[in-house]
Amino acid sequence: MSEFKVKTLAEMLASGEEAEILFWVGCAGSFDERAQKITKAVAKILHHAGMKFAILGTEESCTGDPAKRAGNEFLFQMMAMQNISVLNAYNVKKIVTACPHCFNTLKNEYDKLGGVYEVVHHTTLINQLLDEGKIKIAGGVFKGKRITYHDSCYLGRANNIYEAPRNIIVKLDAELVEMTRAKANGLCCGAGGAQMFKEAEKGDKEVNVERIDDAIKTESTIVASACPFCMTMLRDGVKHHNKEQDIEVKDIAELVANAMDL
Repeated sequence: MSEFKVKTLAEMLASGEEAEILFWVGCAGSFDERAQKITKAVAKILHHAGMKFAILGTEESCTGDPAKRAGNEFLFQMMAMQNISVLNAYNVKKIVTACPHCFNTLKNEYDKLGGVYEVVHHTTLINQLLDEGKIKIAGGVFKGKRITYHDSCYLGRANNIYEAPRNIIVKLDAELVEMTRAKANGLCCGAGGAQMFKEAEKGDKEVNVERIDDAIKTESTIVASACPFCMTMLRDGVKHHNKEQDIEVKDIAELVANAMDL
């Protein structure tokens, strides 16, 4: 597939075009080297599906989720109002994001501050694009591979999105193997509630190591994630056990981008 340029909303406006959907990249997807690969995978899928999408580029700021979860409501509202003013100026109606933290905040927190948008998580949109035949899976890439899926708290328990990512794994012709703690009973990766940005508290075991222990028991070769925070924590758990040669941690978007019939 040839390289393509992702336009900003400002560039689209300047050329008289209108975006069908705004791709909200998020801090992790912008600055974290590993999460940047997820961003590229999502962009590749949207482009291949023929969707007219754009990003905010330098006009995008943090949603304020970490500040809010850490208890700084004032800072959160300042950041949210700044983003809302930018989004409303561009008359944004629909947003897709690969980060459940951004998804939850944009969907459930911004409306109270005047930012009302249709917000979809990338797993929901990718599943829809597969159902509509706008993207197709090439056979054999993941056939027979054992894949277990880790539920992000902000996607699962907070927003009740459990089936879309699992449906995608099944459509990849892989063997979906559930961990004992899954869906509403899933275990947090350890990064939520701004825990990602603070030192660990005293205890017997790190949460992400406990979670990877669950994944190892499934004997899966791939742990699928749908959150850049979870991605970091799960990868660290795999490294803790020196299992990098045996277990890959991949985002759902990366799995689909790798298996797309181009």
